[in-house]
Amino acid sequence: MAMASFRILASSLLFFNLVLADCECGYSIITPSDDKRYVFTDILESDFVHLDITDKAQGYGEYGWTPQEFDMSSEVARGPYGQAFTTQNVISNNIADEQIFGGPGVKGGDAGLKLVVGSEIKNGMVPCADVSTTDVHYFHGTFRAGIKVTDVPGTCSAFFWYMNDTQEIDIEFLSAEFNKSNNTFPVNLVLQSQESKDHGFDASKTGDFKTIHLPFDPTTDFHEYRIDFLPDRVLFYADAQLLTEMKGAGVPSTPGNLQVSHWSNGNVGWSQGPPKADATTTVSYVKAYFNSSLKSRQDDYTMRCKDPSAPRAVCAIPDRNATYFFGNVANMTPNQTTYHENNGRRARRWRPLPFAAAIATSTWVVGL
Repeated sequence: MAMASFRILASSLLFFNLVLADCECGYSIITPSDDKRYVFTDILESDFVHLDITDKAQGYGEYGWTPQEFDMSSEVARGPYGQAFTTQNVISNNIADEQIFGGPGVKGGDAGLKLVVGSEIKNGMVPCADVSTTDVHYFHGTFRAGIKVTDVPGTCSAFFWYMNDTQEIDIEFLSAEFNKSNNTFPVNLVLQSQESKDHGFDASKTGDFKTIHLPFDPTTDFHEYRIDFLPDRVLFYADAQLLTEMKGAGVPSTPGNLQVSHWSNGNVGWSQGPPKADATTTVSYVKAYFNSSLKSRQDDYTMRCKDPSAPRAVCAIPDRNATYFFGNVANMTPNQTTYHENNGRRARRWRPLPFAAAIATSTWVVGL
């Protein structure tokens, strides 16, 4: 009886090793400058056109994000005004039909996550908005956001990776810099580092600050902005076109989190403003494909990835595709943090995957 049980277990293990779900060995990019392939183990996909992260009925960080609420004095904000980041200025404006990804949301205006900077100063502070991932285990990876930037002058819209003020990767739009009359639309690409701190957090005095003029107006439509954070460099993109590449000591050396923010402090050297009217920047999605710094996630990857060379074991990440989410693929590897489960239900955050459950899941996939 014992020998028979061993044969069944051995047979199950062999079967498990031969079974592959899509992407169970990761998600890949190829860098344009040197044609080098990178594979990332984990994902977080957030479809803000359909996902409401402001629903107070759900738990904290239910889908990996939370609106932020905190104040910064004018001294800390380094401007004539302070900043009041409030949850009221983070508005989910969803589309009920999950097959539709563009157009107005139920609250009017562009669907997506609306980040509002208020025009009314309260107690010397500008009302601002920020959302952040609740985990800080995002290490090397490729991070993408669909954003429509405000056209109201006097704010800073930012998509960034952050650990602290000397470990930070920024994509920042200053709406006061936009000039529609001559089609000038700059974006500021920044590595905040120890060197920038030594210059009073003025990264423009370092080699890790570049202003690039976009070939489109970022205020009229959604565009994809992307950060590739690699071990030796950081690459910045707009709509899958490489904007610049930064190397050296400014490249972060720790894991961190992801944030999207919209703010003003009246600093004439940066955000300017505050805006004369309420200003809204809208986010349609954030997609993160990354290597986790958590040992539990690394162990999970080791367990599920049996043959990286097998077909579909590693999935190429599509460029600039606002409607494609790996979480919607029926045969996707389980236990990732996605907007959807494989059967279409919205996912909760990942859980450690028991060994027996892994075998059962793989058996079910093969049986399809």
